Amino acid sequence: MPAVQTIAALAADLAAGRTTSLELTEAAFDRIADPAGEGARAFILADVAVNRAAALAQAEASDRLRAAGIVPSPLAGLPISVKDLFDIAGQVTTAGSTVLKDAAPAAADAPAVARLRAAGAVIVGRTNMTEFAFSGLGVNPHYGTPGNPRDRDRIPGGSSSGAAVSVADGMAAAAIGSDTGGSVRIPAAFCGLAGFKPTQARVPRTGALPLSRTLDTVGPLARSVACCALLDAVLAGESPAVPDAAPVAGLRLAVPREIVLDGLDATVSAAFSDALSRLSKAGVRITDLSVPALARIPGVNAKGGFVTSEALAWHKDLIEARGPEYDPRVASRILRGSGMTAVDYIDLLEARTGIMAEAAEQTRDFDALLMPTVPVVAPRFDELADDADYTRLNMMVLRNPSLFNFLDRPAVTLPCASGGLAVGTMLVGRRGHDRRLLALARGIEPVVA
Repeated sequence: MPAVQTIAALAADLAAGRTTSLELTEAAFDRIADPAGEGARAFILADVAVNRAAALAQAEASDRLRAAGIVPSPLAGLPISVKDLFDIAGQVTTAGSTVLKDAAPAAADAPAVARLRAAGAVIVGRTNMTEFAFSGLGVNPHYGTPGNPRDRDRIPGGSSSGAAVSVADGMAAAAIGSDTGGSVRIPAAFCGLAGFKPTQARVPRTGALPLSRTLDTVGPLARSVACCALLDAVLAGESPAVPDAAPVAGLRLAVPREIVLDGLDATVSAAFSDALSRLSKAGVRITDLSVPALARIPGVNAKGGFVTSEALAWHKDLIEARGPEYDPRVASRILRGSGMTAVDYIDLLEARTGIMAEAAEQTRDFDALLMPTVPVVAPRFDELADDADYTRLNMMVLRNPSLFNFLDRPAVTLPCASGGLAVGTMLVGRRGHDRRLLALARGIEPVVA
């Protein structure tokens, strides 16, 4: 696996003339094409040939603009991958499925893609994903599943599976994914990366195939929090800047007592305990905090929640016509939405509003919440052969991240020292305070790494 550089390091190399965009882009495609690597499973390969010619042209243009002193952002000339959920003009958005392969090509780039292009990024291809983004494990029976960069016999996490592997294996400098219940943060945590889920309204979701219109968000996966912060600014239409790292000493962090620490495996438990110790020694004030609002969320979602009902609303005609072509594990979860009534849905909307207010009040005295991103390390592929085990592990990996999609709070996962398989530590901020959270995460990142 090649060494993965930060965006800042790559941008500095470009500025100093130590490399060119064309060289970086050609190297990315060489890694994608390497038969000994994961490119064939990390990317939707039908699109790679199309993207290669366009990407090399973009890279050459970026080099010419740089020579003329035109550098629109630190992303200029860098290879970036895009999850197969986002529209790219002239290409079919298949969302990791085969049932959409004959759909009409997109007429325009999704705003997230358009903003990346405007910042000078080179789009190297569409990354593989769980079909229709409906699982946290990343398994795809149609296009294959890329192996975890720490252990190829283990899953990468999902649904943004190819996004994480494309970055961890050096096929892209960073990646754009979606996060409805953890689909950015889970694969980032499993693959040793940083990943950021913003407050939902921060980044437009237009041109991204929906899973849950209530919960879907758009966010980056990258080598560092600074990389994620830069990408977040571009995706949000802001000046491409990175917030300064917040001072660590004196920060008030709360570790919720409810749910998030249940059932930790030995590796995650040890890594998280070590992170807490390091933070305490650095001057962080850590409090065990009861957040009863968190304990209410599983109950109000018991009938399937927003995801199943809203997914079924989008898929109902397609799944009726072509249901046998779906991954059965995805189809069964979508069809669960048929068990919710309009009254159930309205009750859920009202309950969510109350729980969000309760959680805000219960955590208002703290700078952020802290917890393991995922309670277990990446499972092995052979642990998912049985449907019951697949379902159990899927619910386990989604458990912690999904709480904060429900609360619509920004959350970032940081790589956490573990001595083996990758472990993520999740920092959760206040709704709408995304840049403050990223500043906090930048300060904490070197302490827990």
